[in-house]
Amino acid sequence: MFENETKSIFINGKWRNVNSQQTDTIYNPATLEPITKVAYGGANETEEAITAASEAFQLWREMTGRERSRILYKAHELMLEEVDRLGEILTTEQGKPIKEAKGEVKGAASFLLWYAEEASRAYGEWIPSSNKSKRLLVIPQPVGVVGAITPWNFPASMITRKIAPALAAGCTIVLKPAPETPLSAIEIVKILERAGMPNGVVNLVTGDAEAIGNTMLTSKAVRLITFTGSTEVGKHLMRESADHVKKLSLELGGHAPIIVFDDADIDKATTLALASKFRNNGQTCICANRIYVHDSVKESFTQKLTEKVEKLKIGYGLADDTDLGPLINQQASVKVQKHLDDAIEKGAAIVTGGNKWSGDMEGYFYQPTVLSNISDDMLIMNEETFGPVMPIQTFTDEVTAIQNANNTDYGLAAYIFTETTSRAIRVSEKLEYGIVGVNDVFPAVAEAPFGGIKQSGVGKEGGHYGMDEFLEKKYVSMGIE
Repeated sequence: MFENETKSIFINGKWRNVNSQQTDTIYNPATLEPITKVAYGGANETEEAITAASEAFQLWREMTGRERSRILYKAHELMLEEVDRLGEILTTEQGKPIKEAKGEVKGAASFLLWYAEEASRAYGEWIPSSNKSKRLLVIPQPVGVVGAITPWNFPASMITRKIAPALAAGCTIVLKPAPETPLSAIEIVKILERAGMPNGVVNLVTGDAEAIGNTMLTSKAVRLITFTGSTEVGKHLMRESADHVKKLSLELGGHAPIIVFDDADIDKATTLALASKFRNNGQTCICANRIYVHDSVKESFTQKLTEKVEKLKIGYGLADDTDLGPLINQQASVKVQKHLDDAIEKGAAIVTGGNKWSGDMEGYFYQPTVLSNISDDMLIMNEETFGPVMPIQTFTDEVTAIQNANNTDYGLAAYIFTETTSRAIRVSEKLEYGIVGVNDVFPAVAEAPFGGIKQSGVGKEGGHYGMDEFLEKKYVSMGIE
């Protein structure tokens, strides 16, 4: 499937390697075997890509929304035609089960479709004037060159969720994918190229994350940076972008709670809690990190959940029956173990799991784990684990549950399980999160806004709100006779 070395720098419509010939080896996290080598670019390549995007911006912005939408429609069709191949590439570089990988590719394609439709709907406004001799207009215009920095946990959908609205708005792109997962990015850019994207509109640079990011930050030509990743890096981007008052769209860390009320459908709640926590092996920004269960249903919830967790199959992601693949790297494995050791030291009990998986592969596998007897001082209740460990804590009243859920600096996603409509509305309104799922743990869809509050980020991705991030509103005041 892969050549020994893959050209991964795409600037002004041409694929190439870097002049230094320096490369970075990409490994399969399940087998630890090398997949291929990609170019290790840096500041020089990023500057070239920014120049290409700046020059292409004048042409791209002047195209009609309908003209831009035709290319995005075509890219959507091409991506759906290659779901199987793209899914295999994604699983090989990232590790998630193939059924999840194919689902992600389809989700990535849905953003291309949605913003192909939205490209013709960047509406302005005609404001009724208080002065008879004036006419007041608001015109939406593209921000300009966008630097897009994407993560490894969803290496396909996080790209299209960012660049599709930017392209629909008339912006041009310099894309830097995560160093662990550049191969999906390469394939997506190839699809956009085949769909007829003009040269320079989308550019791709792989390599030195610090050098590429800093070049984007210090370039006057890059008017907006869109980033998904850790809150720590997001804060760095905010600080360093201040000199140019650069716009930012940031989707940062999460620490999602699930609240299971006493009137919840326990079978449904356990199925969905499991799906949330162990999807992508717990490596999602909106997965359940803290489970608050009403004391009266704790035993039944824990028992049913444990039964379902113990049926999950760990293994190689390309096998059709695999439920859990590996963690992305050694650093992720160390963090999971650190959180688990800390919890046990402070009194947590292991209900199931609790160890690295000693299967027939060398990768970073870990057993799906459920913990009870949880206290608030544990690391796992205060930091995002990003791994397959589920801590269960109890509560006895609604007010306490809401307070516990809100007791964090993060505010990305939260979930409620209840069969009472009034409670669902009441609690949803009081939870300090950008996204709330009620009896639903899969809120991310192309047509709805996705984003957090507090230290979980600024801005929205998805829906018509997602395109707003890439548009400036120009006010025109016209004097008439």
